[in-house]
Amino acid sequence: MDIFGIFSMVGGLALFLYGMSVMGGGLEKMSGGKLERILERLTNSPIKAVLLGAGVTAVIQSSSATTVMVVGFVNSGIMKFSQAIGIIMGANIGTTITAWMLSLTTIDAGGSFLLKLLKPSSFAPVLALIGILLYMSAKTDKKKVIGEILLGFAILMSGMETMSAAVAPLKDVPEFTNILVMFDNPVMGIIVGALLTAVIQSSSASVGILQALSVTGAFTYGSVVPIILGQNIGTCITAILSSLGANKDGKRTACVHLSFNIIGSVLFMVVFYLGNAIFHFPFMSETVSAANIATIHTIFNVFATVALFPFIKGLERLAYVIIPVSEEEKEMQENVFAVLDPRFISSPAFAIEQCKSLANKMAEISKDSFLQAMQLIKEPDEAQMAEVIKKENIVDVYDDKLAAYLTKLNGEDLSYQDSLRTTSLLHCLTDLERISDHSANVVECMEQMQKADAGFSKKAMEEMQVYSEALADILDRTITSFINGDTALAKTVEPLESVIDDLTKEMKKHHMKRLRKGKCTIEMGLILSDLTMNYERVADHCSNIAIYTLQLQDSELLEHSFTEQMDVAETAEFKKLETAFQLKYQI
Repeated sequence: MDIFGIFSMVGGLALFLYGMSVMGGGLEKMSGGKLERILERLTNSPIKAVLLGAGVTAVIQSSSATTVMVVGFVNSGIMKFSQAIGIIMGANIGTTITAWMLSLTTIDAGGSFLLKLLKPSSFAPVLALIGILLYMSAKTDKKKVIGEILLGFAILMSGMETMSAAVAPLKDVPEFTNILVMFDNPVMGIIVGALLTAVIQSSSASVGILQALSVTGAFTYGSVVPIILGQNIGTCITAILSSLGANKDGKRTACVHLSFNIIGSVLFMVVFYLGNAIFHFPFMSETVSAANIATIHTIFNVFATVALFPFIKGLERLAYVIIPVSEEEKEMQENVFAVLDPRFISSPAFAIEQCKSLANKMAEISKDSFLQAMQLIKEPDEAQMAEVIKKENIVDVYDDKLAAYLTKLNGEDLSYQDSLRTTSLLHCLTDLERISDHSANVVECMEQMQKADAGFSKKAMEEMQVYSEALADILDRTITSFINGDTALAKTVEPLESVIDDLTKEMKKHHMKRLRKGKCTIEMGLILSDLTMNYERVADHCSNIAIYTLQLQDSELLEHSFTEQMDVAETAEFKKLETAFQLKYQI
C-alpha cells in the first residue's frame, strides 16, 4: 500500500464516521422526542425494557446515545435506576443492526440482479440523489430530515466501500498480517478492541472498521472474537463520561452498563474457549467476512442479555456495592427541576418536551395564584395572602430555571419547528410569570383596603363577582388549552378577552357614577382602578398564551395571521362566541 492508499483509507474512515453521525442525528430528529417519551413511560417490566432498548437503539443507530439518554433520565428522576438496566441490555442488541447493514457491502452478487441491487454500491448513489433533492428543495423540516438520513446513509456506505477498497491490497503484505497475529491472544484482542472503541466512542463504528479490514482476509474467528468483546467494553466510555456530572443513581447506571459488558464478555470467553478446548472448533483458524463479524457481534450481545437477564437485581445490587448510598442521598428530596438535564440538550425535541412538562406545572401554579387572589376580594385572609405570595415566588423560580435552559437550548442547531416551539415557550413563560405578578398586585390592593378599613359597596361587589367569574373562565380556558394543546379551546380565548375589555370599561363607567352620587370614596376608587387594570392585563396575557399555544401545535401558524383574523372580529365563529360571552357576563 502506498501513500495514496493510506489517504484513501483515512478518507474512507472520515466519510464512514461522518455518515454515521449524520444518519444518527437525522434519525433522532425524525423521532421528534417520541422514542425518548416511550422509553420514559413504558419501562414498567424488565422484558418490556429490554425490547424497548433494542428497538430505540435500532432506530437511532447508537447504543451510546441510548445509554447516555438513560443516564440523563435516571439522573433527573424521570426513570428509576432499576428500570434503566433492562434498557441498557436491550441497547446492546439493538446496536447490532448497524453491523448487518454494513455487511451488505461484501455481498457477492455474481450474475444475480437482485443480489447486485442489495449492494450499497448499487443503491447508495440513488439514495444520495434523493436525499440531496429533498434536503435542498423541501419546504418542510420533516422532508429535510428524511433527506439528511438518506445522505448520511449514502455517505456511510460510500465510506465503508472506500475503506474496504483501500485496505484490500494489505492482504498481500506479510508485515500487516504478522501484526494481526497478535490479536490471536484473547487479552490483547480485548484491549485493542476496547481502546479503539473508547477513542471513537462508538461500538457500531469500531465494528464497521473491523468489517472493512476483514476484506484483507487476515482476521480469523480466533482473532476477531476477543476484539468484538473488547469493543463492547470500550463503548461504555461514553456513558461513563456522561455520568461524571450526574448524581449517584446516574453514576450507577453507567456502572451497570460497564459491569454488564465486562461480566458478559468474561462469561462468553469462558463458554467459548472452554468449548474450544473440549470440542476443538474447526472454524477458529478460518478467515471471517463482514457478515461473519455481524453474526459474532449479534450472538455475543444476545448471549450476554439472555445469560444476565435473570440477574438484573444482582446487577442493581452490585452497582450499590460499588457506589454505596450516602446519608445525604437518603435525605435528598426530589428536585422538580432535575428534568432540565444538560444531557438532554443533545436531543432538542425531548429537551423541549421536558420544558413543556415543567411549563405546564408553572401554568397551573400561576392560574391557582390568581384565582386564590380573586377570592380574597370576598373573604380577606392573612394566611391566604401569604400563600398567594408564596406561589408567586415559586413561579418566579420556574421562570428563571426554564428561561435559562430554553435560552441555552436555543443556542443549539435546532430545526425550524423546534426553534419555533422554543421561542413560543419562552414567550409563554413571560406571560405566565406576569399573571402571577398580578396576583401579588391584587394582594397588595387587599392589604390597602385592610389598612384603610374600607370595602366595596354592595353594587360594586356584585359587579366584581361577574368580572371575577369572567377572569376565572378565561384563565381556565387558557391554561387548559396550553397544557392539553387544545387549539379549539385556545380559539375561544380571544372573543372572551374582547368581552373582558368591555367589562373593564363598564366597571370604570359605573364607578364614576357611584363617585358622583357619593356612594364610593376616591380611595376605594383608586383601589378599584388598580384591580381592574390587573384584571385586564391578565386577560391580555391569556390572549398572548392562546396565540402561542396555537403556534406550539401548528408550526406554520404565524402570530400576526391569527391576531389579524381574531382581532378584526369578522369571522362568524368569533362573533358567535363574543355574543355568547356578552350574555353570560353582564354587569
